[in-house]
Amino acid sequence: MMLAVNLTPILQGLYMSLLKLNQYTLNQFLDAPFIGLDNYRRILFEGHSPIRAGLGFALRNTLLYTLVVSIAAIVIGLAVAVLLNRDFPAKGVARTLLLLPWIVPSYVVGSLWGFMWQRDVGIVNVVLVDYLHLLDEKPFWLLGANSFWAIVIPTVWRAWPVMMLLFLAALQAVPEDQYEAATLDGVSKWGQFWHITLPILKPVIVIQFMFQFIDNVYSYNIVSMMFGGGYPGEWADLLMPLLTRQSFSYWMFGQGAAVSFIMMTLMLIFVAVWMRSFKRSLANDE
Repeated sequence: MMLAVNLTPILQGLYMSLLKLNQYTLNQFLDAPFIGLDNYRRILFEGHSPIRAGLGFALRNTLLYTLVVSIAAIVIGLAVAVLLNRDFPAKGVARTLLLLPWIVPSYVVGSLWGFMWQRDVGIVNVVLVDYLHLLDEKPFWLLGANSFWAIVIPTVWRAWPVMMLLFLAALQAVPEDQYEAATLDGVSKWGQFWHITLPILKPVIVIQFMFQFIDNVYSYNIVSMMFGGGYPGEWADLLMPLLTRQSFSYWMFGQGAAVSFIMMTLMLIFVAVWMRSFKRSLANDE
């Protein structure tokens, strides 16, 4: 029963990707003209097709965005977790306050940072140019290559606190006697982190990287809210906004379903390769 519930939407999406399903045939839904793999051909091989050019930019941006956000969130989350694992006054209050970005809904994060990146009145340019005088003039953050960082920074800002929380929980399981023995042997704090903490946390880091990677590939809310649901430009467009725009703005539901199926296939390949590498790594560590 559960298998049928899980597979039915996937199979329906696959079938929709084989149909000429647009504003003219939407009233027929699953009885729309069957065109086989033509949607996939247009997306992958038809050079003058608008979605073909857009897909290249979105694929490049999604890959870079996913890698940068995933690695940055894990590195920052791990670094802060190690610092918070020490005893200091008001540690509980600090942990709670640092979790606040994660509590903010992603839709709200996109809207807030959209205002913050405004050229003339945004708080980012006001601080950088008017207060700190780090730049000579106020840059456009929502145009050109800067727009890539305009979507990366808010995503990292929201993602790293939950990484911190998970690593903090994992650090509680590290045997204290290993640190005490290393201290007696004269091992520095950095050496203890490198030779004790990091190897023990390796499975957690690898699993979190996989979850972060998958989650960021399907990122949509922040980009959509920051750019008002329109085209964000060739440096900020991701696969999910492209898919949504293709389906619901251009009414090309068949091509949108084909893009979603290509994304799902790529993610299945990634997860399969990751699981094989992870199992091999665990076997080598034993």
